[in-house]
Amino acid sequence: MARQIGKLKALNVARKKKPGMYADGGGLYLQVTAAGSRSWIFRYALLGKTRYMGLGPLHAVGLADARKKAAAARQLRHDGIDPIDARNADIVRARLEAAKSISFREAAERHIEAHEAGWRNAKHASQWRSTLETYAHPIFGDLPVQAVDVALVMKVLEPIWAKKTETASRVRGRIESILDWATARGYRLGDNPARWRGHLDNLLPRRSRVQRVSHHAALPYDEIAAFMESLRVQDGITAQALDFLILSAGRTGEVVGARRGEFNLNDAVWTVPAERVKSGREHRVPVSAPAMEIVRAMDIGRASESDSDFVFPGGKRGKSLSTGAFLALLRRMDREDITPHGFRSTFRDWAAERTNYPREVAEMALGHVISDKVEAAYRRGDLFEKRRRLMDEWSRFCGTEAKAGKVVAIGGRKK
Repeated sequence: MARQIGKLKALNVARKKKPGMYADGGGLYLQVTAAGSRSWIFRYALLGKTRYMGLGPLHAVGLADARKKAAAARQLRHDGIDPIDARNADIVRARLEAAKSISFREAAERHIEAHEAGWRNAKHASQWRSTLETYAHPIFGDLPVQAVDVALVMKVLEPIWAKKTETASRVRGRIESILDWATARGYRLGDNPARWRGHLDNLLPRRSRVQRVSHHAALPYDEIAAFMESLRVQDGITAQALDFLILSAGRTGEVVGARRGEFNLNDAVWTVPAERVKSGREHRVPVSAPAMEIVRAMDIGRASESDSDFVFPGGKRGKSLSTGAFLALLRRMDREDITPHGFRSTFRDWAAERTNYPREVAEMALGHVISDKVEAAYRRGDLFEKRRRLMDEWSRFCGTEAKAGKVVAIGGRKK
């Protein structure tokens, strides 16, 4: 005998107040709780297990709608599908579709937030945001991240690829990283339209074909002694810092950020911590006697314990020299034809052409990482003593018999 369905009447349903389960038939029940709430329940058995599926409260789901929901659930059960599992899967799919609708702009911001804690340079995040805001976001920033395709990426890159090749290359790489992140998070599917190898390299010319390589302007090594003589008559901390930069073959950021605690005055060693080194590795620098004389001299006249811990302090208490101080000094010396970073090239050319030291000694003196993986695996030391002799020779070549410029007291120092 077939089970009766449709036992309840709409008027009776509205009047049900007593706690209990009121059957409509076919597994559909009106549930009234002791607290007075009323809702629909679909009761069913599948694989020997009884389950209860909520269909919604009475005030939101009327009798007719409850019967339709129960009928759909019964059909799934007859097909061997658990109605609760099916509904949960639908919810997950709906949420996934909603998630996939996030814009490229939102994906970019979330990618930056996820990675900026690991970026050593605090300006890195702002550079990402700036380039994306200038080039990518006007084209597809507000589109769903799933919608970004090759045509849109090319619309960003083609106008700037030949004119601003370096910038265009960075924008492409940042778009690629964001889309990879979105794919990993389930916000998009398919290949990455910003991928270079085997993809955009077929659509755009190589950087080497359109970009003229611009090296840092460097001083010929035969002119270094004369330059040092003119530098050492300059007053101020900036001149002392540039003198030290040249003698140590250091980078601008490493030198202006140098702190007194990084120097072992007895052993004449400067240890640059990993977080301030481009390679991300601690760099030990053998400091020649003339360079160490500058470091010791900079400690003279410190006003108090609260004064800057920087070896080369800036104009504001607790701050170092700015990274642009060297360029400003070179302009005052009418030497805009060279750059601070170019002195590293001067040192490298001198080491290659005027000394017999192996290439790796000069490379390690510059803080470069050995690119040959096999050589790096066997080269566990840092050739420190050989580098010390090299730096001593470099100091002599720079004409260190000339006296270093005077150090101005902290109270009225000149930068």
